Amino acid sequence: MFRGPAVKPLAVPPRNVPPGALPIAGGEPPMSRGLADGTLENPLPPTAAHLARGEWLFRTYCMPCHGKSGAGAGPVAFQMIVPPPDLTFAQPAQRSDGYLYATIRNGSIVMPAYGDAMSAEERWQLVLYLRKLQGRLEGP
Repeated sequence: MFRGPAVKPLAVPPRNVPPGALPIAGGEPPMSRGLADGTLENPLPPTAAHLARGEWLFRTYCMPCHGKSGAGAGPVAFQMIVPPPDLTFAQPAQRSDGYLYATIRNGSIVMPAYGDAMSAEERWQLVLYLRKLQGRLEGP
């Protein structure tokens, strides 16, 4: 039987990761929706720029399921086993800003997490826009 050369996987050092490619410190600590409900407050004022960015984020990430008005009748909602909730009425409208922020960040039972797709500031801008859709915020 033929024997080949022994494989030595670490004979050549692994590639070096470019600086700034991996986080070393910082970032957001893990937080559940229940914990965020009583502790997180939206640090952003409802300016025209924040609301415009929030609207863009909503149309990009939320509208396919929740619809243009947030009522849960988006173009792909009919394909879901659990229909998306109406974000302008009942429980979602009664939740705190921190709870909404944590839901966007971590996802929920059916909703995917967008923590890797949006920065913290963008998530707060989206919360501001949700409040505008709910009629709880008078925006420019």
